[in-house]
Amino acid sequence: MLVRAGNTWLRMAHVALLAGVLTGCSEAAEGDDSRGSARPSAAARTSAPDDTAASSGGSVGAAGSACELPVTFDTAKSWRAEAVKAPLSQGPVSLACEIDAKPAGNIGFLRVWAGKPGAADARTVLEAFVAAEDGVSKEKYSAFTSGGLSGVQVEYLYASELLEETKKESAFAVTTADGPVVVHLGGLDTDEHEEMLPAYELARRTLRTA
Repeated sequence: MLVRAGNTWLRMAHVALLAGVLTGCSEAAEGDDSRGSARPSAAARTSAPDDTAASSGGSVGAAGSACELPVTFDTAKSWRAEAVKAPLSQGPVSLACEIDAKPAGNIGFLRVWAGKPGAADARTVLEAFVAAEDGVSKEKYSAFTSGGLSGVQVEYLYASELLEETKKESAFAVTTADGPVVVHLGGLDTDEHEEMLPAYELARRTLRTA
């Protein structure tokens, strides 16, 4: 079950933050078009094989890291991780960590959600996570393995009432002895989401039990 008050607050705060960032970007763009020239189009990113890889800038999950989790994985260079104390939940998991892309030049987060141990498998956990979010459509699920863990990932469209648009989002889930973990990638819009996918893939490829 989604804690909707908390989730609504999270999205509203996110939109307010994005609005401030976009205002700053717009002002900078009036005198400098370097941001536009440095970031390729979505089509160009899709056609460039090297864009599927992200450089590691560290890791989270282990004791002593920014976020202590049931799993560990690498974070992309310049992304900043921070543990979350707010009691926000979606389906069977609660928000435990946010990894911010803004220091790397993007607008969005990798969010890590963790739950209590149980009998549910990764597919069941991920389906419950997605079902708890309003505005989701065209879900595409697939299995993967990483670091001895068997997981399930999903790509879907999210219709944002606050932003008044539909955009791509992605998530993957695994189960561990300490409980399930869901890693979710959103983004301001589909273009931002696709730019951040290499960081998401880095997390999935380097996933291990903590």
